[in-house]
Amino acid sequence: MTRDDGGDERSGREPLSRRQTLRTALGLTAGIIMPSAVDLNTARTMAADTLDPPRDAPMTFEGVVAQARRLAASPYRPAPDDLPAPLAGLSYDGYRAITFRPDAAPRLGGSFSLQLFHRGFLQKKRVALFLQPPDGPPQPILYQSGLFDLGSDLAGQDFSRDLGFAGFRLHHAFDDRKPAHQEEFLVFLGASYFRLRGKTQEYGLSARGAAIQTGGPGAEEFPDFTAFWICEPKAEARAVTILALLDSPSLAGAYRFVVEPGETSRMVVTASLHPRAAIPRLGLAPLTSMFLHGANGPGARGAAPFDDFRPQVHDSDGLVVATKDDRLWRPLSNGRRDPQISAFRVDPLDGFGLLQRERSFAAYLDVQARHEARPGLWVTPQAGFGAGAVQLFEIPSREEYMDNIVAAFVPAAPVTAGSALDLAYTLATIGAEPDTAVLSALARVVSTHVGSAERLRPTTPPSPERRLYVIDFEGPGLPTGPDGDIAAEVSASAGAMVDPVVERVPQTGGWRLYVEWRPPTPLPPGDVILRARLMRGGRPISETWDNAA
Repeated sequence: MTRDDGGDERSGREPLSRRQTLRTALGLTAGIIMPSAVDLNTARTMAADTLDPPRDAPMTFEGVVAQARRLAASPYRPAPDDLPAPLAGLSYDGYRAITFRPDAAPRLGGSFSLQLFHRGFLQKKRVALFLQPPDGPPQPILYQSGLFDLGSDLAGQDFSRDLGFAGFRLHHAFDDRKPAHQEEFLVFLGASYFRLRGKTQEYGLSARGAAIQTGGPGAEEFPDFTAFWICEPKAEARAVTILALLDSPSLAGAYRFVVEPGETSRMVVTASLHPRAAIPRLGLAPLTSMFLHGANGPGARGAAPFDDFRPQVHDSDGLVVATKDDRLWRPLSNGRRDPQISAFRVDPLDGFGLLQRERSFAAYLDVQARHEARPGLWVTPQAGFGAGAVQLFEIPSREEYMDNIVAAFVPAAPVTAGSALDLAYTLATIGAEPDTAVLSALARVVSTHVGSAERLRPTTPPSPERRLYVIDFEGPGLPTGPDGDIAAEVSASAGAMVDPVVERVPQTGGWRLYVEWRPPTPLPPGDVILRARLMRGGRPISETWDNAA
């Protein structure tokens, strides 16, 4: 694995609040419901003009692919701006007050149920929703005001049946002995964003259908899922299948999501993408998260500290990129003056993910947010991922409600109009490691701390620019005794990494590396890349720690 330094690649855009539309959804989630069956399909509704659902047969993935192909062959038609004024004028609190009635949630098979999101406030676009029975044509889900408690701002209002919905969420009975006790585990709401969680996890980072021009060149484009077909599972099914149609000015696409909730929830994604235009930077399997500050502070050189009682605030604390020969851990960073792109070349890619490795409540002290319970997401390619790079985009932010981290695979081959990209991958929610979804023979980096080297290694006269990095490793391959004959391999793209010391940490059973970075004078523009890994017998026994200083 090699790394392209994105230190000089900048975007002048103002940071976008990706989290803003999703935070509203979190305020609406009830978590646990007791659903009852209700017939939402007593009549048909008009779907978007671009849809052509089958009238006498089930919708299939191949059918959605055909629709995406037809869309891509035609000029893009944006969704009409037809949100009624009372809904468009809602405040955040007014929208939060709209709640779906749990007793109206249709059952799906023996252990799933469905809830719907109302349009309004920031959720202006209509999404066409269908229930797909095992046999027969898809049945459109009709809007009815009575499905919702509309709150005091909309009391007495009634809206047309063609209003539609903003998105949906699925619930599941994680305990087979309590099929009526269902918890939310998946939400699709806003553009092509969706969130997935395991049984004991809280919602955190998001995934997306596609990322277009994230970090430039040009303005970022946010494709929309415009229609979903939710396939009714059999009574004993442990997974549910969702078909989706995506559209944007540059791209149309078809998706199939096969989702199996559990302690680790898994989603198998199959996609067929059809560009209308050349796309200089198309992000596949994109992940979007938040990093405000962590164990090593914001992480960027010269960044302002946060005046926060909480030691750490983040949904993810690092990026992992895995190939056959290497496994890299990049701690996330915040506080730069400008957005930053880092690219990690892979050919082929074994997997990548944004993970939350700090799992202690004491590291966060946030009773409501429960950052320690937020999942990571791990992407395992199955088809369609060749040569390319995993790109990490970091936006400076002082606001924890902003998703300022994006990671995605960007193909090396040009994406041209009229071409087709067929891909498949799995997504797995990752909690405390080791986790079966991301098992490796290499020890993993579990924390990075940085401070003045003068504290432990004083010099005369003092040199305050010297920095001491303390990197903790845990996991397989590490000796269990103090005499492990472990060495450190370290490097810096500028300056020098000096005096590495490795020792066992009996309190955790892991190993710790202390290494000092002496920056050059003057400092070069952009980031300086520091690397370190543990070696034994001339072979690496840990991930490669890759840090932007």
